[in-house]
Amino acid sequence: MSDLSHAPAPSRLQKVMDSTMMYSFRRNPVAVASLAVFLVIAVLSFLAPLIAPYDPYDPASIDLMNSEYPPAWVNGALPEFVLGTDDQGRDLLSTILYGTRLSIIIGLCAVALQAFLGITIGLVAGYVGGRTDSLLMRMADIQLSFSTLMVAIIFLAVTQALFGSETFNRYAVFFLIAVIGVAEWPQYARTVRATVLAEKKKEYIDSARVLGFGPLRIMIRHILPNSLSPIFVISTVQVANAIISEASLSFLGLGMPPSQPSLGSLISAGFDYIYSGSWWITVIPGIVLVVLVLVINLLGDWVRDVLNPKLYKG
Repeated sequence: MSDLSHAPAPSRLQKVMDSTMMYSFRRNPVAVASLAVFLVIAVLSFLAPLIAPYDPYDPASIDLMNSEYPPAWVNGALPEFVLGTDDQGRDLLSTILYGTRLSIIIGLCAVALQAFLGITIGLVAGYVGGRTDSLLMRMADIQLSFSTLMVAIIFLAVTQALFGSETFNRYAVFFLIAVIGVAEWPQYARTVRATVLAEKKKEYIDSARVLGFGPLRIMIRHILPNSLSPIFVISTVQVANAIISEASLSFLGLGMPPSQPSLGSLISAGFDYIYSGSWWITVIPGIVLVVLVLVINLLGDWVRDVLNPKLYKG
């Protein structure tokens, strides 16, 4: 009997699936355009230290006398500020580039934490079964009964009260990643558990047990790879949800502080000025946020359609 410890070479079926996905992607103009827009936004944001005209974290580059200048196409603009300035006198283009990078980082890290917790709990619940499965799934049910924003608001409000505003602002990124990640793990756990329940009764799992492989090795090396397709779909959608959650919490004053610009904190900072005529401080970051979330969701829809044989029509 062959040793299942060695990963098999890519099968012919896998190669066909890969080529089918590429063919489907090239034939889908919405997916192509969404990926192109997302890559442009992501590359520009992560290159912010190199291409941004100013550093919003550098107090020396901020002048309150330059506050609330309009974009270049509006009368009264200054040519050096293409998208205008915010209420603190920071160049809005620079703050958007840095803020978008921060929002994407928070979204990706929060989803990574969600996936780690959910996959681990789902694998254990499905493979072990019994009382362990019942306990873990009841925990998931309790978690799902509360909305992400409600859990995040309570947690961040208590954290801010316990540690103080200064400490909270210093570690706001880590607090946001933790609360958004912990609040959404049941999505992964339920999906992985369902896959484990279907896979653990198959013959190749019985063969792995006969060869003496332990439960951890069977779960990670043999069952988990069969859960990757739904995990990819969930992760794509959850990145957009995490970015929205960060923006919502920052808008409510429980996320990133104004001194550390994210898309949510920029929208929040400019909301008080939107009726006084300085609409660009809120509107332009809001447009960037909407476009970013939209293209990620469109990519998620395409991934879901391709990886789900019941939906994919070739």
